[in-house]
Amino acid sequence: MGLQEVWFILIAVLFTGYFILEGFDFGVGMLMPVLGRRKDPQGDTRRRVVLNTIGPVWDGNEVWLITGAGALFAAFPEWYATLFSGFYAPLLLILVALIVRVCAIEYRGKMDEDVWRRRCDWGIIFGSWVPAALWGFVFANILRGVDIDENKQMTSGLVDLLNPYALLGALTTTLVFALHGAVFLALKTGKEVRTDAVKLAAQLSIPTLLVAGAFVLWTQLAYGKDWTWILVALAAGALLGVVALTRAEREGWAFTLTTIAVAATSVLLFASLFPQVMPSTLDPAFDLTIENASSSPYTLEVMTWAAAFLTPIVLIYQGWTYWVFRQRISADQIPPSIGLKFERK
Repeated sequence: MGLQEVWFILIAVLFTGYFILEGFDFGVGMLMPVLGRRKDPQGDTRRRVVLNTIGPVWDGNEVWLITGAGALFAAFPEWYATLFSGFYAPLLLILVALIVRVCAIEYRGKMDEDVWRRRCDWGIIFGSWVPAALWGFVFANILRGVDIDENKQMTSGLVDLLNPYALLGALTTTLVFALHGAVFLALKTGKEVRTDAVKLAAQLSIPTLLVAGAFVLWTQLAYGKDWTWILVALAAGALLGVVALTRAEREGWAFTLTTIAVAATSVLLFASLFPQVMPSTLDPAFDLTIENASSSPYTLEVMTWAAAFLTPIVLIYQGWTYWVFRQRISADQIPPSIGLKFERK
């Protein structure tokens, strides 16, 4: 196996890790208004419980995206250039949504005002729904193929990108991340919030199974390889298990299976893509592959040594963070708000 194959696999691992970890972050943000309704007298407290489940880890989870994009730029600059220029609008919208989400999470508790918190909540909701949908949209279009010319420029228009397969991919990642987040909330909360999260996860499990099942089957039949049927079976079996486990209120095992489902789907996309990195619908000769899109062998060698040294440190540190903040959170552990108060004239 050459370094080009190694770095394709590493980029797949980085994005898979991002989808697993940031996936439940998105799900938590999407479900926050459902589990903390404003008409409920305890609504704000419940929303704070929900938000605190990801409080210690959400920013660390985003590092996987930064690392993945950086590795993509360094290892496959042609892939990076065509991808980020061709999908400029959706990727910019993802970036804006993530920035809004960061600000909303960080600033929500700075002022003790309902209007302020409501605006921050909308920022969290926007910053969770938009990336959850657009990541599926972008990756489905990459696998399906786009118009790439002889100059490695992507010429597909918005109408070309709004195809049934890409829209199904967007719906799939939205539902899978929402289910992943609901199960995570059931695992990380206690008392009434946990009870409601378990019910919500059970309600989401069947539509997620149907939509995600249709997407992975379409992916396999249209773009998959013989051995990737294993990934289809793994994803489908994991989601079937989630349906049963959420009804049995076994959220620990259910979260394990949603993690497997996200990982299997992500690996299926990358495995179906290989050895191309961006297929061209104009001419197979214009495909971007791991050979014609990669950096020099020396660059890949230096990157490999750096990754071999730094990756274990990052994994150990992030694993330690999750271990330290492993306890459940309930409403009676949430202190009164201490944000600033201003008198409005």
